[in-house]
Amino acid sequence: MALDGWFLWFILFWVVVLVGLFAIGGFFMFRKFLKSIPKSDGLSDLNWEEYYVDKTIHLWGEQEKELLNELVQPVPDLFRPVAKQKIAGRIGQILLEEKVTRMEHQHIIRGYILATPKRDHKFLRKKLHELEIDVSPYEQYFEQ
Repeated sequence: MALDGWFLWFILFWVVVLVGLFAIGGFFMFRKFLKSIPKSDGLSDLNWEEYYVDKTIHLWGEQEKELLNELVQPVPDLFRPVAKQKIAGRIGQILLEEKVTRMEHQHIIRGYILATPKRDHKFLRKKLHELEIDVSPYEQYFEQ
């Protein structure tokens, strides 16, 4: 049986689509795998995120959770839980390093800036502007 005409192009199209989808999925799985590899201290990046969140969970009030949820609205639904975990971990790290007993909005904003990749800072600035939050006190963190 010879493959010719539209059926050949149909098969080739689906081969390309499936290879592309497997490549994209494999890329994200590999990134997650790299984050789960233990570092020199014996803990992985994911372990540290969980540690910081667990140690500071008692400092999160309803207002703080609402602000975090509002800040991660631009993140696509599929990636939002991962982004929230990463940002909450970074906020927890800041809280523990400064030994604070009460979380403030400036901690959330600073942690969000530091946890966000530089390529997304434009969207972050736009979101902070929409929430009428002045970014001038946080300019130094955008540079880090």
